Amino acid sequence: MALTLDYTNMFLPGAVTDADWAESAGRFRGAHAAVMGKHGRGELGFLDLPADAALLAQTTQFAAAARGKWTDVVVLGIGGSALGPIALRTALRPFAWNAIPDAARGGQPRLHVLDNVDPDTILATMEALPLERTLFLVISKSGGTAETMAQYLLVRGALDARFGARAVEHLVFVTDPEKGSLRPIARAQNVAALDIPANVGGRFSVLAPVGLLPAALIGIDVAALLAGAEDMRRRCVEADGELGANPAGAFAVLQWLAHARHGRGIHVLMPYADPLRDFAAWFVQLWAESLGKIQPDGTSVGPTPVPALGATDQHSQVQLFMEGPADKTVTFLAVAGREGRGPIPALHGDVPDLAYLGGHTLGALLDIERRATAGALAARGRPNMTLTVDAVDPWHVGGLIMLLELATAYAGELYGVNAFDQPGVELGKRFTYGMMGRPGFDAARAEFEGLPQSDPRRRV
Repeated sequence: MALTLDYTNMFLPGAVTDADWAESAGRFRGAHAAVMGKHGRGELGFLDLPADAALLAQTTQFAAAARGKWTDVVVLGIGGSALGPIALRTALRPFAWNAIPDAARGGQPRLHVLDNVDPDTILATMEALPLERTLFLVISKSGGTAETMAQYLLVRGALDARFGARAVEHLVFVTDPEKGSLRPIARAQNVAALDIPANVGGRFSVLAPVGLLPAALIGIDVAALLAGAEDMRRRCVEADGELGANPAGAFAVLQWLAHARHGRGIHVLMPYADPLRDFAAWFVQLWAESLGKIQPDGTSVGPTPVPALGATDQHSQVQLFMEGPADKTVTFLAVAGREGRGPIPALHGDVPDLAYLGGHTLGALLDIERRATAGALAARGRPNMTLTVDAVDPWHVGGLIMLLELATAYAGELYGVNAFDQPGVELGKRFTYGMMGRPGFDAARAEFEGLPQSDPRRRV
């Protein structure tokens, strides 16, 4: 079992140089030491999640008790509370999991993730669900996220109307162990509740019950997921600042060098595997919300992450990657060992455009297309690297999660920003609270109302 990062194609004319790499070794040792120092002070709880036996027990015991009771599980959440569960479902359950007949799912429930407050989606989902066999996971560390709490209130109203006092049997909260609005409700009304450790931020929480509980409820081996994450954590930490032995460090440094030294600040993550397609969306939040910041001197910094999918986006975005502005890096996610899957029949031998495909496989075609795209980009001077996993299984997915989370922590140090806050989203939240009438936000409402309003002369 292995995860490997091949960054040969990052070293191209006009991109990262050997001198860049050599000079960055000392800077990375400082970044690694800073991350380890924060962890030692108890600030980076995501690094402790793989070995947290108590949290794992919370998850597996609840999932075991719930087995066979529910046909549908619904996650109410947004951002890190939703993207992780979606990525795990797509990667580690069969394709179109929710559409598979019940018997073929082996009695495991469907998993729905309501990651927005669009009334069309929410109301249609509620109308289609068999409420008597549905469990709702309300995921919010603070218990104050407007979107998730609005979802909860709508769902709670429907459950109360249908089941009365038994409504709480259809709910489980995933929230802070002590703080926030959900924990007191859980205690007062005997709602099941699992913990998000206080030192684990939302976008770093997929290996907490945020991601583990939905995964366990649909039959994913969450112990193996954590084991893979722990292996990667140990691999990176034990490298002790040696850049060439640390895949998370290499990823972070190469992306930072390509941006800071060579102006390539758009970072594409492009899985060549449908099961990993939603990891690109998860990565976008992780990279963007963590690194797009204002430095203490007032300078705005941060890369722009972009999701893509191979081979689908060879027929759309790759044209831009090849011949558009030279401001991008591309990281391919590859899966080894699938070359024998999906034999292509040798038919229409008299049609050259079809005949050459016969005798090959879909797996080989997809992998060849990835290699061809990487080579074509390199030939045009467009830097790229390839992260390969031996299989899409819980162990390797856990390792991939830890690699990208730890790379984000390193990149925060390299960019000189705090990778674990999100001040840029707070003003919009305050305006929302003010306009919705939340107590304590009158000043935010007044500030919003003092902004320029829509001008009829500037509408068409």
